[in-house]
Amino acid sequence: MCARTATSSRRSPGVRRRAPEGRPTSYAESDHLHVLAGTAPNRSGLHRRDVRPSILALLERLPQTAAFVTSAVFEVLAWNDLTAALMEDYAELAPDERNLARRAFLGPQRPEAPLYGISDAAEFRQHVVMELRAALARYPEDPAVAGLVAELCDESPEFARLWELRDVQAAPTLTKTFHHPVVGEVTVDCDALALTDRDQRLVLYSAPPGSRDAETLALLGVVGADGGGVLPRAT
Repeated sequence: MCARTATSSRRSPGVRRRAPEGRPTSYAESDHLHVLAGTAPNRSGLHRRDVRPSILALLERLPQTAAFVTSAVFEVLAWNDLTAALMEDYAELAPDERNLARRAFLGPQRPEAPLYGISDAAEFRQHVVMELRAALARYPEDPAVAGLVAELCDESPEFARLWELRDVQAAPTLTKTFHHPVVGEVTVDCDALALTDRDQRLVLYSAPPGSRDAETLALLGVVGADGGGVLPRAT
């Protein structure tokens, strides 16, 4: 097993406390209200792209789970072998191409299987827009955040349309189905854990032990990202 990172190679919905009547119940809602009021919280400077060593070690210990870390703007920062096999080996991509927001709206896409063949591509795009709106509120002085939003608004009519809707809360995604070109359909449980100290997320795709989907993930672990049985390693 090898945890890959951008530097080395070149929620599950949590329990929310009930908010008092009329008060926001999520960071996205709270940040959006700050934006509307002109008092967006400035959490000082740039969003973080460095991943804690303990999280990198954790990725290596999850051979039956596709696990990866994303930044506040959906850049894939670190990933394990099963993620490379299920989705893509990000070590083969330029840094800009590792951004899931950019890939969701700007491609490249396969017409028969857009965005890794996931079943909830439309819902994911809506989620991306809402999270980027919140990230822009948290990092108003970060040129990377503002630049990504501007790029997507300019180059993707769909992103621009969703941005204007100003939705700030999405339904949680509990399961997701991938249509994989080698092993076919596989449905996974989705968990996203907030790494609050760096404003990152640890995303976990797993399947119940003994299920057909768990067997398919195990097969992917053998087949690897290149479909040839050997997983490429980071350099």
